[in-house]
Amino acid sequence: DAFYNIHPGAHTGQGAEQGIQLIAKCLNEIVTKEQKTTILLELMSGKGSDIGRSFEEIKQILDLLNYKEKFGVCLDTCHIFSAGYDIVNNLDYVLKQFDDIIGLDKLMAIHLNDSLMPFDSHKDRHAKIGEGLIGLEALTKIINHPLLKDLPFYLETPQENIDGYQKEIELLKKLYKY
Repeated sequence: DAFYNIHPGAHTGQGAEQGIQLIAKCLNEIVTKEQKTTILLELMSGKGSDIGRSFEEIKQILDLLNYKEKFGVCLDTCHIFSAGYDIVNNLDYVLKQFDDIIGLDKLMAIHLNDSLMPFDSHKDRHAKIGEGLIGLEALTKIINHPLLKDLPFYLETPQENIDGYQKEIELLKKLYKY
């Protein structure tokens, strides 16, 4: 399957409900029944007027879409940590919340990164793997979690050059148990 990942958008002062309606309207205008690419809505950190700052907001968008089977969700580890989902101390509970609200069948990818900003700060500042406030131990649990281990993980960390990514990939491969 091919994925196209998007940030849902921002309400720019119109309010979350209006923003959700407009995002769904736009997606309904462009997505066709014949489309083969699955669009992934990425959960956001909650900065400013971002839409998608909670599982509930993503669910509201998904509920308004005409071709629901053409959509999924991407969890960004920095974003959800910054949005107030405690993936460090309570990953199982966060995944249960996701399943109860959206459904784990809709979780199709993970953006893997650490966070420069503290838990529930609503700031989107990615950090290198193991060099942020999520930490290497929690990220190791995420990549090896039975509900997540088979999903595609996309490294999304700040690096100066390709060697930095290579080192992180090698580290993650060593930590991955499967």
